[in-house]
Amino acid sequence: MSGVDWQPLWLTLKLATATTLLLILCGIPIAYRIAFSQSRLKPLWETLVSMPLVLPPSVLGFYLLLAFSPQHAFGAWLEQYLHLKLVFSFAGLLIGSVIFSLPFMVQPVQSALQNLPPSLLEASRTLGKPDWYTLLRILLPNIRPALLSGIVLSFAHTVGEFGVVLMIGGNIPGVSKVASIAIYDEVESLNYASAHAYAAVLLVMSFSILLTVYIVNRRHARGQGGA
Repeated sequence: MSGVDWQPLWLTLKLATATTLLLILCGIPIAYRIAFSQSRLKPLWETLVSMPLVLPPSVLGFYLLLAFSPQHAFGAWLEQYLHLKLVFSFAGLLIGSVIFSLPFMVQPVQSALQNLPPSLLEASRTLGKPDWYTLLRILLPNIRPALLSGIVLSFAHTVGEFGVVLMIGGNIPGVSKVASIAIYDEVESLNYASAHAYAAVLLVMSFSILLTVYIVNRRHARGQGGA
């Protein structure tokens, strides 16, 4: 693997890490709001969050490309007033990745929150605790396996992205050429040795991540059974 360009792999790790951190910050509050919402619009919010699960990545990437393009109203507004150019940039990749991986963070956390005893939430509100305190200090400690699953699945899903990153970021070395794009390039060039090297790294990484999740969740389940 001495001839392999490691930059796409480092860029992939950078993108996956940044995406996961942003999803922790925004996905957990979204899951909390949806889980305990009494609104008639709850099915609509659940549908919007889950759309990336059923949409082809190229479709999502195409509409994000249109939205971010300076030739369209939103993209022109971003560039003119906020000086943000999201097309063919790492920032654009990051936003697309957060949207694409959002259900992998929200759904496990939402499901676990909904399965908690209602008394936990009611007791906290009776004591006058704010929502942020209830979520961080009472609810999340009781759903650690689901939280870990959401974090790991979000990271792993971002590592494997192809369609969305290709549509938004193209194939710019050091900017948007992640490992999945590098594999595609090497296969197109019939350079199967380099493609195998990239693919092998991603395969080992994905296997290790998922194995860790299953081991941690199994130990947690045993600990609860023993208690």
